Amino acid sequence: MAQLRYTRNLFLRGICIIYLFAFLSFYVQIPGLYGDNGILPARTQMDLKARATLFNKLKQKPTFLWLAPYLGLNVEYMLDVLAILGTVLSFAGFVTQKFCIGPVFAGLWTLYYSLYQIGQTFMFFQWDVLLLEVGFLCILIAPFWYPYRGTPTDGVSLWAVRWLLFRLMFASGVVKLTSGCPLWWSLDALNVHFESQCIPTPLAWYAHHLPTWFLRLSNVFTNVIELAVPILFFFTHRKVRIVAFYLQVLLQVCIIATGNYNFFNFLTICLCISLLDDQFFYKQKSKDNESSIMNYFSTFVTIFIYGGVLYQAYIYYGLKITENWTIESNITFTPEQFDYVLLHAIPISIYISAAIFTLASFESIVTAIASHRGTLDTTITVITTILYIKTVAWIFVISIVPYSTLHQSTNLTMLHDLKQIHAKVDHLHIANSYGLFRRMTGVDGRPEVVIEGSDSIDGPWKEYEFLYKPGNVNNSLPFVAPHQPRLDWQMWFAALGTYHQNPWLMSLAYRLLSGQPEVLALMNTVENPFRDKPPKYVRASLYYYRYTSWSQTSTRAWWTREKIGEYFPIFSQTHPPLLEYLTKMKILQEKSGFKVTNEPVKLILDNLRSLVSKIEPSLILWGVFTAGCTVIVTGYSSSAVSKKK
Repeated sequence: MAQLRYTRNLFLRGICIIYLFAFLSFYVQIPGLYGDNGILPARTQMDLKARATLFNKLKQKPTFLWLAPYLGLNVEYMLDVLAILGTVLSFAGFVTQKFCIGPVFAGLWTLYYSLYQIGQTFMFFQWDVLLLEVGFLCILIAPFWYPYRGTPTDGVSLWAVRWLLFRLMFASGVVKLTSGCPLWWSLDALNVHFESQCIPTPLAWYAHHLPTWFLRLSNVFTNVIELAVPILFFFTHRKVRIVAFYLQVLLQVCIIATGNYNFFNFLTICLCISLLDDQFFYKQKSKDNESSIMNYFSTFVTIFIYGGVLYQAYIYYGLKITENWTIESNITFTPEQFDYVLLHAIPISIYISAAIFTLASFESIVTAIASHRGTLDTTITVITTILYIKTVAWIFVISIVPYSTLHQSTNLTMLHDLKQIHAKVDHLHIANSYGLFRRMTGVDGRPEVVIEGSDSIDGPWKEYEFLYKPGNVNNSLPFVAPHQPRLDWQMWFAALGTYHQNPWLMSLAYRLLSGQPEVLALMNTVENPFRDKPPKYVRASLYYYRYTSWSQTSTRAWWTREKIGEYFPIFSQTHPPLLEYLTKMKILQEKSGFKVTNEPVKLILDNLRSLVSKIEPSLILWGVFTAGCTVIVTGYSSSAVSKKK
C-alpha cells in the first residue's frame, strides 16, 4: 500500500489556505454586503430579540450568529467575530501541521456554514458549497490529535477526495453538452468565453484574440480533460494518475491566468493532490532489475492509456492538419450518441468507484490488523477503521443522488429512499451537484449594467464605477483572485436578467441615494462622481461590451460598448414603491436594532476594521498568505539550526 501521510498532510494544509482566502475575502465585505446599512443586512435573516430558546433558534437557522446577544454584540459585529475566528484558525493550520486536526476543521466548517446561512444571493455560488463539502470531508480525513503518524484509513480518505474531484470535473464537462448550447457543440465557446466571463484578467484580452483554430482546439482540450481524463483518477497505475494530475492542474492554471474565479481554481488544485502519493514528493531510485522492469511497464501502460485517449479525441473531434499547418476540429458524434454513452457511463463510473473504494477499505482493515500495537490498541484501531469506512461509504452513497441528476433516466431510477436520505442532509451541503459554464452568454457582446446618478431628472447623468467589473472602457482589467468581489459578481448575473429577478438591486439603489459609505466602499470610491453628497436620482442602463481589436491597441481602450436601453427606471430616495419594498424586506427598520453592550470588543473590532478598510482586498489576502509562508520558512530554518547545534 502506497504511503499517503505526506500527501494527506499537504492536502489538509492546502485546504487551510483556501479557508484563509475565503474567510478574509468575506470579512472585508461584511459592512457593505451584510452590515446594518449594507445591501442585504444579515439582521433581516434572524431576530435576536425573539423569545425562543437558543435551541429552537439554532434549529430554525443553524448559525453561531445566535450567540451575539450572549457576547453583547449585534449581528454585524458577530459576523466580524466569526470571520476573524475562521481566519485565525485557518492561518494556524496553514503555518503548522499541529493545527491540521479534526476539531480545528470541524470549527472551520461550522464557522463557514454559519456565514453561509445568512449569505443570501451573494453566497449562492458552487465554490461556496464545494468548500463546505470539502471541509466536511476534512473533518474525517484529519487526525483527531497531534502528534500523529499515518493512519490505516489514509487510502480511504484520499479516495473520498478523489471521488469528489471526479464528480466536480466530470459534471462540468457533461453539462456543457447536455445543455444543448450551440457554442459548445460547435467548439466556438472559447471564442466568446474570454470576453463574456465575469471578471476577466488582462491575459483574457490576448487569449480572446488567439487564432480561431487554436481556440477551437483548446475547446477540445477542455472537453477531453473534463470528460475522458476524470475516469482515470481511479486507475491502479500511479503514473496514469500523475499525468491526470498534471493535466488537471494545467487546465486550472490556464483558467486562473485568464479569469478571476476567486478561490475556486485553487481549491480544485488542492483536490488534485488526492491523485498523488508520498513517492511523488520523495523520489525513490530503483534498487534492482525487477523494480526497473515494473517502472518501464508502468510507463508503457501510461503511454498506451493516454495514447488511446488522444486517438479517441482524434476520432470523435475530427482532428486533422490543414494545408496551412493549422489543426481543424469538429465534433463528429451526435447529441443522441452522447446521451446514450452518458446513460451507461454514469452507472459504470459508480461501479468502478465503488470497486476501488472496496479495495482501499480492505487494505485499510488489513493494515489496521497488522499494526502490531498490542491486542487492545490493534482492536481499537480496527474498530475505528471500520467505523470510518462506514462513514465514508455513507457519504459516497448519498453523493450518488446529486451525481445521478446528470442524466434524466438515472435520476428517475434512483431509489426513492436514497433521495429522501439525501434531502434530509441536503442543507448541510456535504454532497452537492456541480456543473459550470452550462451555457455560454454574451454571444452578441457581454451585457453590463451601468448605474448612473444625477441631481436633476433631466441630467446630466454620471456613472458609478465598480472596482473590478467592466465599466469605463479605458480602465485596465484586474487580477483579483483569490478574492471574490461578490457585488461585482452579482452585477454580472444581474445583467443576464432583469432587475425584477434581482430585487437586491433596489437596496443597492437606495444605499447609493443615501450615500452609504459601507456600500460605496465596495465600489470605486476614487472615481465616485458624488463624493461630496449623494445624487437625488439614480437609474441603470444596459450596455453591450466587446473587446477592442488588435488594430485599436493604440487607443489604450480595452473595451468598446453600445447602449441597449434602460435596465431599471429612475429612483429617488423618497420614491414610495422603493421605500415600501425595502420596508417590507426589513432592510429599512423603524425600530433600532439590537444594542451593542460589549464596548471593549466593539472598540477592537472597529479599530481592526478601520485598518483593513485602507488596504485593497486582494493585497490583504496575498499579504497574509505571504506572511504565512514567511512563518513556515523561518520556522523551518530555526528548526534546522537547532538540530545542527
